[in-house]
Amino acid sequence: MLSPVYAPYSFVVERAEGVRLFTDKGVFLDTYAGIGVLPLGHSHPDVVRAIREKSERYTHLSNYFLDPDAPALAESLLFMTGRKGEVYFANSGAEAMEAALKAVKKNREGALVSFEGNFHGRTLGALSVTWGPAIRHPFDPLIPHCAFLPFNGEALLRFARENEIAAVFLECIQGNSGVYPLPADLAEAVNILQKERGILVVADEIQAGLGRTGRYFAYEHFGLRPDIITLGKGIGGGLPLGAAIFCEWSPFASGEHGSTFAPNPVSLAAGKATLAHITPSLLGDVSRKGERLRERLALLSWARGTRGLGLMIGVSAENPAEVKKKAFERGVLLNVTGGGIRFLPALTMSDAEIEEILSLLNF
Repeated sequence: MLSPVYAPYSFVVERAEGVRLFTDKGVFLDTYAGIGVLPLGHSHPDVVRAIREKSERYTHLSNYFLDPDAPALAESLLFMTGRKGEVYFANSGAEAMEAALKAVKKNREGALVSFEGNFHGRTLGALSVTWGPAIRHPFDPLIPHCAFLPFNGEALLRFARENEIAAVFLECIQGNSGVYPLPADLAEAVNILQKERGILVVADEIQAGLGRTGRYFAYEHFGLRPDIITLGKGIGGGLPLGAAIFCEWSPFASGEHGSTFAPNPVSLAAGKATLAHITPSLLGDVSRKGERLRERLALLSWARGTRGLGLMIGVSAENPAEVKKKAFERGVLLNVTGGGIRFLPALTMSDAEIEEILSLLNF
């Protein structure tokens, strides 16, 4: 028997392509791309080809060997940041957060500051900086000296006047809480404390990064310059992969952190094929499509407001569960989180597919 931690749909997926799931109960349109894991949609031919070609050569090497795709993918990620640095590959976003936490604790003393609404993962370390008493308290005590502040700059500056801060953990768009962008005054406060106090800034880009918001990283919209960037979800093109980018510093010596499986060579190949498509042209398309989708969603009778950037969109509704049920009956899969509906569609979704989804959601 499986652990009851998940509540999957009752249908069986037989195959998936683009934004469509072909199941034993019919065809469904996926508006959240495997919870943001599939930037190019399901079964993109370039990703499938890369997986097949790599797995025919080998599926695992361990960290005693170097797969050439590892430095190549790291170079692509650093290019996206426009900075020098180094990349630690992990198996997931939560593992990337664990690496970030170890780097902070090794190199700084003081409080680990997170914010109400932040979600960084469910492993013990990541959970320690994740908001939500209901999911945290069963596992107390977690990492000490973690503080959760209101999601605004005034609260951060007030806390900083009385406390030493090691690092600030940011979701520049809070995903699980309903898709809420970083307030401008909070971005300003973070920049002040980074410059004047030397605090470390950790940008969690697991959900919002790699083109999702119309830029390579969501922090770019807010004028931030993070010391650590964590990635997961879409970086592996559907396979397990995560990364922690350490910008212009090197926190670990040999043997201080590691993983038997990471980076998995097949995941690296899928990630390399995925990142090859995240180009300035695609970013422009994401911005255009996201603006159009957000404006059209706001006109639906059940919508009570929209927010977000690019193709990361939150929609408020009086009864999100009922909206999800009606959408399902019409063949559209919606993701309800944070008291609203979260859209994380494939970045390659066509204009025609957007229109198809909007038509089916017009009830």
